[in-house]
Amino acid sequence: MADKVEFELVSPEKLLKSLPVDMVVVPGSEGDFGVLAGHSPLISTLRPGVIDVYEGERIVDRVFVAGGFAEVTETRCTVLAEEAVALADLDRASIERAVKDLSEDSDDSKSDAEKAAIEAKLAVARAKLDAIGTSSAAH
Repeated sequence: MADKVEFELVSPEKLLKSLPVDMVVVPGSEGDFGVLAGHSPLISTLRPGVIDVYEGERIVDRVFVAGGFAEVTETRCTVLAEEAVALADLDRASIERAVKDLSEDSDDSKSDAEKAAIEAKLAVARAKLDAIGTSSAAH
């Protein structure tokens, strides 16, 4: 098992995944990065995007994260996600409705703080749509 890295995905509610994998690709705020066994230690913030979990050269799991942090050691990759949803569970129609509603709310916002909060939610919803759009291309 020396060639595996232990991948843990934690949401605010609970531990979602804990398993040995060949590689995990994480959406870091500075760009995607792959983690293999023996990786140099690092801590990174995450941007909204998809975590790809690999067994061999095949993606076996895809999870959308709305942001958070990743901590990497030589043997482990731990992702503390603000929100995590299996890519297969995302519903395009409901996300498109949310984008439309949030766009209208942003136009109607009364303060800069309210507008910024809405824009952050809108960015996550748009990232979900992007993730759904690329999910079939990755397989």
